[in-house]
Amino acid sequence: MASIRWSVGAGEDLREVVEYIARDSATYAAAMAGRIVTAVEKLRHHPRLGRMVPEYQDPTIRELIVGNYRVVYRLRGERIGIVAVVHGSQDILRHLTGRPWEF
Repeated sequence: MASIRWSVGAGEDLREVVEYIARDSATYAAAMAGRIVTAVEKLRHHPRLGRMVPEYQDPTIRELIVGNYRVVYRLRGERIGIVAVVHGSQDILRHLTGRPWEF
Protein backbone atom coordinates (compact mmCIF):
# COMPACT_ATOMS: atom_id res chain seq x y z
CA MET A 1 0.00 0.00 0.00
CA ALA A 2 1.35 3.41 -0.98
CA SER A 3 1.75 6.31 1.44
CA ILE A 4 0.23 9.69 0.60
CA ARG A 5 1.61 13.08 1.57
CA TRP A 6 0.06 16.44 0.75
CA SER A 7 2.43 19.28 -0.12
CA VAL A 8 1.84 22.57 1.65
CA GLY A 9 0.75 24.10 -1.67
CA ALA A 10 -1.79 21.35 -2.35
CA GLY A 11 -3.24 21.75 1.13
CA GLU A 12 -3.60 25.49 0.52
CA ASP A 13 -5.20 24.80 -2.86
CA LEU A 14 -7.80 22.54 -1.25
CA ARG A 15 -8.54 25.13 1.43
CA GLU A 16 -8.99 27.82 -1.25
CA VAL A 17 -11.34 25.56 -3.24
CA VAL A 18 -13.47 24.95 -0.16
CA GLU A 19 -13.54 28.65 0.76
CA TYR A 20 -14.50 29.64 -2.79
CA ILE A 21 -17.34 27.13 -3.06
CA ALA A 22 -18.52 27.93 0.48
CA ARG A 23 -19.34 31.49 -0.62
CA ASP A 24 -22.36 29.96 -2.34
CA SER A 25 -22.89 26.75 -0.39
CA ALA A 26 -21.11 25.40 2.68
CA THR A 27 -22.81 22.06 2.07
CA TYR A 28 -21.49 21.77 -1.48
CA ALA A 29 -18.03 22.94 -0.36
CA ALA A 30 -17.86 20.17 2.24
CA ALA A 31 -19.11 17.65 -0.31
CA MET A 32 -16.44 18.66 -2.84
CA ALA A 33 -13.69 18.46 -0.21
CA GLY A 34 -14.95 14.99 0.68
CA ARG A 35 -14.95 13.90 -2.95
CA ILE A 36 -11.38 15.12 -3.44
CA VAL A 37 -10.08 13.46 -0.28
CA THR A 38 -11.90 10.20 -1.11
CA ALA A 39 -10.42 10.18 -4.62
CA VAL A 40 -6.93 10.77 -3.23
CA GLU A 41 -7.34 7.95 -0.68
CA LYS A 42 -8.06 5.50 -3.52
CA LEU A 43 -4.49 6.08 -4.66
CA ARG A 44 -3.21 4.11 -1.65
CA HIS A 45 -4.29 0.90 -3.36
CA HIS A 46 -4.21 2.09 -6.98
CA PRO A 47 -1.34 4.61 -7.38
CA ARG A 48 -1.64 4.70 -11.17
CA LEU A 49 -5.38 5.33 -11.09
CA GLY A 50 -4.97 8.84 -12.49
CA ARG A 51 -3.92 9.69 -16.00
CA MET A 52 -0.56 11.15 -16.94
CA VAL A 53 -0.77 14.97 -16.96
CA PRO A 54 -0.77 15.82 -20.69
CA GLU A 55 1.13 19.08 -20.21
CA TYR A 56 4.10 17.24 -18.69
CA GLN A 57 4.28 13.88 -20.52
CA ASP A 58 6.06 12.39 -17.50
CA PRO A 59 4.66 9.05 -16.28
CA THR A 60 5.41 9.97 -12.66
CA ILE A 61 3.26 13.14 -12.82
CA ARG A 62 -0.38 12.14 -12.84
CA GLU A 63 -3.80 13.60 -12.09
CA LEU A 64 -7.23 12.66 -10.89
CA ILE A 65 -10.20 14.55 -12.26
CA VAL A 66 -12.72 15.28 -9.51
CA GLY A 67 -15.64 17.39 -10.68
CA ASN A 68 -14.12 20.54 -12.19
CA TYR A 69 -10.78 20.03 -10.42
CA ARG A 70 -7.49 18.40 -11.35
CA VAL A 71 -5.66 16.80 -8.44
CA VAL A 72 -2.02 16.60 -9.54
CA TYR A 73 0.26 14.07 -7.88
CA ARG A 74 3.72 12.62 -8.29
CA LEU A 75 4.68 8.97 -7.88
CA ARG A 76 7.95 8.07 -6.20
CA GLY A 77 8.05 4.34 -5.64
CA GLU A 78 5.56 3.58 -2.87
CA ARG A 79 5.12 7.28 -2.06
CA ILE A 80 2.54 9.57 -3.57
CA GLY A 81 2.88 13.32 -3.24
CA ILE A 82 -0.19 15.47 -3.83
CA VAL A 83 1.21 18.54 -5.57
CA ALA A 84 -1.82 20.69 -6.42
CA VAL A 85 -5.59 20.97 -6.68
CA VAL A 86 -6.33 23.11 -9.73
CA HIS A 87 -9.61 24.16 -11.35
CA GLY A 88 -9.81 22.73 -14.85
CA SER A 89 -10.08 26.21 -16.39
CA GLN A 90 -6.73 27.30 -14.94
CA ASP A 91 -3.43 27.10 -16.77
CA ILE A 92 -1.81 24.22 -14.94
CA LEU A 93 1.70 25.03 -16.12
CA ARG A 94 1.42 28.58 -14.79
CA HIS A 95 -0.11 27.32 -11.54
CA LEU A 96 2.72 24.84 -10.94
CA THR A 97 5.67 26.94 -12.14
CA GLY A 98 7.91 27.77 -9.23
CA ARG A 99 5.92 25.61 -6.84
CA PRO A 100 8.00 23.23 -4.74
CA TRP A 101 7.27 19.60 -5.58
CA GLU A 102 8.48 18.40 -2.19
CA PHE A 103 6.26 16.22 -0.08
